[in-house]
Amino acid sequence: MKLLQMLSLLAALVSVGMMAGLFTGFSYAVMPGLKILDDKAWIAAMQQINKVIINGWFMPAFLGAVVFTGAAAALVGASANRAALPWVLAALALALVMFIGTVAVNVPLNDRLAAAGDPGSLADPAALRASVEAKWIAWNTVRGVASVGALLALGWALLVHGRAAG
Repeated sequence: MKLLQMLSLLAALVSVGMMAGLFTGFSYAVMPGLKILDDKAWIAAMQQINKVIINGWFMPAFLGAVVFTGAAAALVGASANRAALPWVLAALALALVMFIGTVAVNVPLNDRLAAAGDPGSLADPAALRASVEAKWIAWNTVRGVASVGALLALGWALLVHGRAAG
């Protein structure tokens, strides 16, 4: 049981860490870099990013952040050593904020960009960008902060769990 708890905590830590890196990287590098593009180029860049991000690295990390953290919460909660449980539950709540924010806000905005089609044929690319960019960036910041918070909570949970297991 101890091994499964540690493995689930480590898997949660890695997957949440990957998402924290991705979302914060978008906040401090990708979106500021794209900001200088004209409207058509910005839409084209976002469309391409949204196509390539659904891959063998993103999906396991994205889904794993919630699944592995949930598994860690169940395994730690079912054990005699529950010292780390509050931290794992905090991480799970934050991972859910990241997950739900992505599914409820960022993905529909990405879908709106995809549905627009070729940016070169848009009558008003500025209106599309204006309807997406600020909200996308704001919710990406929420995802980044939630993911970093979950990462910190899981790191602390591992420390507390290891000390209590002695």
